[in-house]
Formats: sequence, C-alpha cells, structure tokens
Amino acid sequence: MPPLVPNTGRSYNPVVTLNGWTLPWRMNNGVKEFHLVAEPVVREMAPGFKAHLWGYNGQSPGPTIEVVEGDRVRIFVTNKLPEHTSIHWHGQRLPSGMDGVAGLTQPAIQPGKTFVYEFVARRPGTFMYHPHADEMTQMAMGMMGFWVTHPKAKHPLIDDVNRDFCFLLNAYDIDPGSYTPKIMTMLDFNLWSWNSRIFPGIDSLNVRLNDKVRIRIGNLTMTNHPIHLHGHEFLVTGTDGGPTPKSTRWYEVTTDVAVGQMRQIEFLADEEGDWAFHCHKSHHTMNAMGHNVPTLIGVDHRGIAKKINSLIPDYMVMGERGMADMTEMEMPIPDNTAPMMTGEGPFGSVEMGGMFSVLKVRRDQKPGDYSNPGWFKHPEGTVAHEYTGPLAEPARFKSEGGQSMPRAQKPLAPTEVKVRKPSSGHDNH
Repeated sequence: MPPLVPNTGRSYNPVVTLNGWTLPWRMNNGVKEFHLVAEPVVREMAPGFKAHLWGYNGQSPGPTIEVVEGDRVRIFVTNKLPEHTSIHWHGQRLPSGMDGVAGLTQPAIQPGKTFVYEFVARRPGTFMYHPHADEMTQMAMGMMGFWVTHPKAKHPLIDDVNRDFCFLLNAYDIDPGSYTPKIMTMLDFNLWSWNSRIFPGIDSLNVRLNDKVRIRIGNLTMTNHPIHLHGHEFLVTGTDGGPTPKSTRWYEVTTDVAVGQMRQIEFLADEEGDWAFHCHKSHHTMNAMGHNVPTLIGVDHRGIAKKINSLIPDYMVMGERGMADMTEMEMPIPDNTAPMMTGEGPFGSVEMGGMFSVLKVRRDQKPGDYSNPGWFKHPEGTVAHEYTGPLAEPARFKSEGGQSMPRAQKPLAPTEVKVRKPSSGHDNH
C-alpha cells in the first residue's frame, strides 16, 4: 500500500513497508490510539504459494506502527488466536508493566480478550513488536511487526530522506505442498523471507536518481543475515539502540544484521540502473530448498536416468552440472510451493529466491511516485556481451607453494613401547 501520510497529529515523512502497510490511528484527547488484532492469517508468500500463518490485522507480519517522538500511544490488542498471547515492544523505553512479557510483567491475553498498552514514545528510532508468550510457536508462525518513531524536530543524527523503506527478516519451514510452518524447526528453515514474502514476490525498491534513501531492517529469524546492496555504498546510521554517532559510521556495501537486531542504512541513490539487494548467505536466496541433497556434480546419470524414467516418468536428475538447470526444468512441483530458483529478468533467468529484491534507480521517476518503472534501459555500450575476437593464453595457477613448517628431513628413530600391567605380585612385560 502507499505510505500513510498523517492527517492527524504531527507531520513526518512516512515509511514504505515492503509488501505491507501502516496501521491507521485515531486521536483521542491527545492520545494516538491503535488497534491490533492477533489472529490466524493467509499470506501469499509468492505468486501461487500461500501459507497459513499467525499475524495481526489480516497479515503477517502485522502492519507498521508509525508515531512521533513524544507521542502518548495507546494500543488495544485483541486476541483471536487459539491460545494466549502478549506483545513486547522491542527496544522501547516504557514502564515495566507495559513491556509485554507474559507472566513476568502482565497476565497473558487469553483468547477472546482485549488488553490495552499505553506509554510515551520517548526516543526516535527503528523498533519491532512481537509476542512474549509461547514465543517459539507464535514467532515461528509469523507474529511480528515493525515500529518507527520519527523525531519530533530536526535531529543532529537523523537526516531527512526522500525514501524510507522498512521490512523484517523472517524464516519458515514449510514442506512443499503444505501450508503451515513446522514450529519445532531450529536451524533448517527452507524459506527465507522479507516481510513473509520470498523472491520473486518481494517488492522492488523504486527511487529517483539522487534520492537520499533510508532502509530499516529488523531480524527475527534464528540466524544472522549479511544484507548486501549492489552499485552503492551506505552508512549504518541507526540500530535498535537509536541513531549511531557520526564518529562510528563508515561506508559499507554489506552489513550483518544479527538475531533480534535492527539496522538502519542510508545512501545516496546516484547510480541509475537495476541493482540487486539481498542476503549474502547463498542458501538464503533460494526457495523450498532441501538440506539432504547429495552433490552429484560430474556424475554421468544418462544411462541410469533413462532406466529410472521408464518406471517413474517424471524422474529428473538434479545437480549433475550444478543447480542452474533447476530454473529450466519442466518437472512438476507440488501445488502449493515455489520453485527453488526463479525470476525472469530482461536477459533471462535470475536464478534467485528467498531474500532477494531489486533497487530501481531512475532519472525520470517522479517525486513521490512509488510505482515500478519496469526494467532499466541501458545506454548503448554499457552491457557485458559475448566476445568473439582472438584471445591470448590466460595465466593459470601452477603451484600450491610452500608450507610454514616443513616436514623433518630425517626419519625419526623408532620408539619402543613397553606396557606394564599390574598383577598378583608379579610384573608382566
């Protein structure tokens, strides 16, 4: 949905939630009131692939909450789940009784009940919300959301930007053909997602040439994610602890977002083109990947594959020349899943999945226009192409080199070992 420009309360430049939206509010005697409903939802993770998740207000993750520093905020939370829940306001400074840890700071919200949280948004920054009740189940089912607190006035460490994007990193283990995540999974997730979407179902980030761009990223998966941007370098300008001091900032093209962390990056979009933006863990840019597939590179299956095919018509060898063939296979897949590697670009298959999207920088993108401009039209002579001219013999690696500790030149003298065993008064050799 387009950004929600505030028509009540103090003004700010709203964020763009990838494949998401911002929760509306009402002003009640100077208090900004929101209503969250925890409930089962159906999320389309990619075209043709839907998951049965838990979320808020009809979506996983829930809608983004945007407020201004100093706002008094009141959030009504209604529980329509089959079990109790609570909400923790990750990174917020607030009274202990509003922190949302079931059993520790409040009673759990039972099914059918509504609780109310109220506190002042005391500091600007990038935050999250998620359950702190049966957390393993509820977060594995997709219960989480983004929270942005905008500064109330010009802030020395927070710059104005033209585009302000946000998304959460989350992961699921959903067997191909099924709909519901396996909540007991600890490590071997097969779907790595941004805002519960996987490539090619993730929105592109569309900006105008020379826009100042901010991207806010929160990680609620079980592992870290090195997030990498092509074509530009950026500064890490904030964490869930607030804006970073300028003396600590340096330019990067990849930043690691650890579990439970937020990272806020900023850059000047001064290079036109279509630029990849993704997690740099290669398995995190694949969909529905199996973890027990043997490596078959270099194994010739032509004879055995033909015999097996007479018994199993849809049998197909996977991986004997690498995995790129997977993008061109016609082998049917279960009804409700996504291809392992997919996405068609202007020059062919992109061979990606999972945590992957595209930053689209255009000179003619109108200010305030968030629509997809299509593929970039490269100026003549700026695209890599086949070369058919003469080639000199390339240099090749010829030696493994030396070693730091050479082996002894002389054989070691043999060592005689004697074993002495205790016995009844006598020694045996």
